[in-house]
Amino acid sequence: MSYTIQQRADGEFDDVVQRTITALEGEGFGVLCDVDVQATFAEKLDEDFRRYRILGACNPGLAKEGLETEIELGALLPCNVVVYETDTGDVVVSAVDPSRLLDVAEESDLESLGADVTERFERVLDAL
Repeated sequence: MSYTIQQRADGEFDDVVQRTITALEGEGFGVLCDVDVQATFAEKLDEDFRRYRILGACNPGLAKEGLETEIELGALLPCNVVVYETDTGDVVVSAVDPSRLLDVAEESDLESLGADVTERFERVLDAL
């Protein structure tokens, strides 16, 4: 079973990253961190890697709701959304499946929260 939901996106890589950030903002998420994996590997390992960005997305209201239900949930936050270039030059946006992620907590009170975040991420991907 997959632990992500994903969508191929038309356009140049940097444009897709920006459109992803904009779509996340439209669903109430901010990007708390933006890791450029290609640049990090080049700097730290002196290695080449495909274009690959990890966006740490967080919706403060939903995060607060989750933390009030399960205080250890912070170990699973923020929710990561990745944008990467395939070997064929396509651009893929892939988000962690929030429902699968929250299953780890084994807290039934988080099920509706997981469904809400999943729906929001699906709308983000559809917008691309």
